Amino acid sequence: MDPAEQVERLSKRSRDLFGKDYGFSLDYNEPISQRIKFSSKLRNEYSVAREPLPPHVAEKLPPLSRTSKREDSTRKDINPILNELIPPPPPPGTLSNTSTSTAVAIRQNATSGAANAPPVAQNHMQLTVHQQQPQVGTGSSRALAERRANMTQIRPEWHAPWKLMRVISGHLGWVRSVCVEPDNQWFATGAGDRTIKIWDLASGTLKLTLTGHIMTVRGLAVSPRHPYLFSCGEDKMIKCWDLEQNKVIRHYHGHLSGVYSLDLHPNLDVLVTAGRDAVARVWDMRTRMPVHVLSGHKATISSVKCQEADPQVVTGSMDTQVRLWDLAAGKTQTVLTHHKKSVRALTMHPTEFTFASGSADNIKQWKFPEGAFMQNFEPAHNAIVNTLSTNSDGVMFSGGDNGSMAFFDWKSGHKFQEIETTAVPGSLDAENGIFASTFDHTGLRLITCEADKSIKIWREDAEATPETHPGIEWRPKIGRQRY
Repeated sequence: MDPAEQVERLSKRSRDLFGKDYGFSLDYNEPISQRIKFSSKLRNEYSVAREPLPPHVAEKLPPLSRTSKREDSTRKDINPILNELIPPPPPPGTLSNTSTSTAVAIRQNATSGAANAPPVAQNHMQLTVHQQQPQVGTGSSRALAERRANMTQIRPEWHAPWKLMRVISGHLGWVRSVCVEPDNQWFATGAGDRTIKIWDLASGTLKLTLTGHIMTVRGLAVSPRHPYLFSCGEDKMIKCWDLEQNKVIRHYHGHLSGVYSLDLHPNLDVLVTAGRDAVARVWDMRTRMPVHVLSGHKATISSVKCQEADPQVVTGSMDTQVRLWDLAAGKTQTVLTHHKKSVRALTMHPTEFTFASGSADNIKQWKFPEGAFMQNFEPAHNAIVNTLSTNSDGVMFSGGDNGSMAFFDWKSGHKFQEIETTAVPGSLDAENGIFASTFDHTGLRLITCEADKSIKIWREDAEATPETHPGIEWRPKIGRQRY
């Protein structure tokens, strides 16, 4: 029951009980009672709508149409009454939450209640609906335009399906990390066997094995300006390898627990690492000195990414948060709390100023620099997402903990292909997980690191056409999710 109706029912009962003792009866339909009741309703429902429009918006509005002289005279007679009943508009700068749906509901309620109202109240109702309708509608025109813009969905482009090209074996443990050399000649992988292996990208043959870590290697990165390979692992160690001598030349000490992710700044000689101690550490790669300790997360940081423009560092954590960091100040710039599950993967678009975060609940796309939410990738990838990768053709790959692989169109967020990885013969069903992935620098080959101790290389099917391989059907929705 509506609170107003409940109060009216209780007051009526009290008056019926106690009014007889004083020898008088109350008429609830008398004009004075209806006038007071209606004025209170006007004040509560239309006080916000009387806020004046900004000058630049008011100039664009057409003049109010007056249909009849009778309506004009009624407006002149009751305007002073409205000014008395409704308080003046709030001062500039005050927030006003007037929505179109609320205004429509008010007009419908007013129209339905006008038939039972007395003549004076009915004139009030007609005037209020006529006068306030242009203000409410135009005041929310900007919000309405934004909503319509959000509801218009981009039709996804057709992408060729991806298929398995090569399976590489050689590691003796789960393959947990991968990176591609800037010249696109070779790639490196780190695994649970505590080794780093360098493979030829064209042929898939093993070129070199680096040993030095005493636990699983969880992160790899190759510098585009120096002959250095950086690695981190669960042994709390961060190593800098000289690829000309194939040996470790620097160590970075400071993490209190396992280091799960690292990334290099594209322009500065800066290394960012993060792990189980819930902080991201910024290092000067030449002097091994810590520059910043980015603290704020409450759980393990599973992924970190760097870029040229602000915010220059992005982290995803097991506390379900994504944080954008100001590298110069060493402080949090924005905290994104839309996810409900652990954020294990981040990916940045190579050319656009956007990025995506992957979690078990959903994969979400964001816009830099403020971290504005753009869209969810749908249909959802129903798995624990361990890795995300994006190429310049607008294809995003998502790898799950159960061996499922999903390919999405970046602009529309539509999943056009979903397949299961091919397990190596002799491996268990529980070893179908995908832990890491990356596209090569051409974007034509995808490298995945999996729990069956293998490395798989995927490519697009060159013979596929939109007619032979239409992919997952795209079904536009009526409205887009806001978060």
